Amino acid sequence: MADSDSVSDDQAAVDSNALPFLTSGSGIDGLLKQSPEDFCVDEVPAYEASGEGEFLFLHIEKRGIPTPDLLRHIEQTLSLKQADIGCAGRKDAQAVTRQYVSVPAAASDLVEKIDSDQIKVLSRKRHTNKLKTGHLRGNKFRIIIRKAVTNAEQLAQSLVSEIQRSGFPNYFGEQRFGNAGTTDDLGFRLLRGERARRLSRDGLRFTLSAVQSRMFNAWLADRISDGLSREVLKGDVMQVTTSKGPFVVTDVATEQARYDSHETVLSGPIFGPKMKQPEEIPAEREQAILDRFDLPREAFSKFKKLTPGTRRPMVIWPDDLAVQNVENGIEFSFTLPSGVYATCLMRELLKTT
Repeated sequence: MADSDSVSDDQAAVDSNALPFLTSGSGIDGLLKQSPEDFCVDEVPAYEASGEGEFLFLHIEKRGIPTPDLLRHIEQTLSLKQADIGCAGRKDAQAVTRQYVSVPAAASDLVEKIDSDQIKVLSRKRHTNKLKTGHLRGNKFRIIIRKAVTNAEQLAQSLVSEIQRSGFPNYFGEQRFGNAGTTDDLGFRLLRGERARRLSRDGLRFTLSAVQSRMFNAWLADRISDGLSREVLKGDVMQVTTSKGPFVVTDVATEQARYDSHETVLSGPIFGPKMKQPEEIPAEREQAILDRFDLPREAFSKFKKLTPGTRRPMVIWPDDLAVQNVENGIEFSFTLPSGVYATCLMRELLKTT
C-alpha cells in the first residue's frame, strides 16, 4: 500500500510542467492573462431558451471574478437558495466571460439589482427547466498573448497548421487539481481505504474526479511519450467524433484511416465501473496506470455514483482556430467542446513551463 509521500511522487510524475507536448518545435513563449480583457470566453449554449416557463435564463458578463463568486452574488441579491440557481459550467476568473445562469422566474423583479462593477446582465429569457452542469455545447475563446518571441505570428501559424492536422492533447488543466495542485491527495487516500477527513458530497465528487483526471493525464502522457498518439492499436477504445459513441478496435487499418480523417478519435480512461474496457495491449497499458497509482480497478466501485467512469477523447481538433497580430500582442481565436481546457491548447502553443 502506498503512503501519502508516494502519492506526491505519482503527482510529480504527471505534473503539468512535465506533460509532453504533441506538436514539434518551439512555442511562441509569452505571457497569458495579463489582464481580464486578454482572455475572453463566450459560452455556446446547448439550446436556446424557449421564452416560456418557470425559470429565467440570464446571459451574464463577468470580469475578473470566479463563477462561484458570481453565483453567491446572485444568491444574496435575489434572496435565493444555492439550489435555486443553475449554471452550465464554471468559467475562468482572470477573464471576461459571458455565460448563462438560471434562476426562478419569480425573482424577475430583482434581476436589475445584480449589476455591479464586475457583473452585468446582458439579457434574460424564460425557459421550462433549470440549467444544469454540462448544458452547453462548448465555449468560444479570444485570447491575447503578450511579450511573445519576435517571430511569433510565423511560428504560431506553423503550430496552428499542425494542430489542425493532428489536434492537441486533451489534458485536464491545472485548475482541475486546485491552487496547490493537491486536490486529488484526499481522493487517492479514500480510494485506497485509508482514513481521511469527511467531505461534503460536492467536495467528495471534486476530489475523486481529480483522481480520475490525474490518471487520465498520466495515460495520455505515456501514449505521447511512447509515440502512440497518432497510431491506432488493436483493442483501443475509440469514439465517433460526432456522437461520442465508444467501440473497441478490431480492424486497425480501417480505424486508422477514420482516425486520420478525424471521423473518430482515440479515447483514454476515466476509470470507473461503467467505463468501456479496452483489450489486448491497450488494456495492459491502462492496467499499468492503475498499478502505478497503487489502485485496483474495483476501488472506483466504492463510490460508483460519483465515479461511474467513462472515456475521454485523447486529442481535440479546435473549431475555427485562427491567429493574428494585434497591438502589443498576438491573438488566438477558437471554439472548444465543453470540458476541454483552453489553457491546455495555449500550453501547446506557448510551450512554457
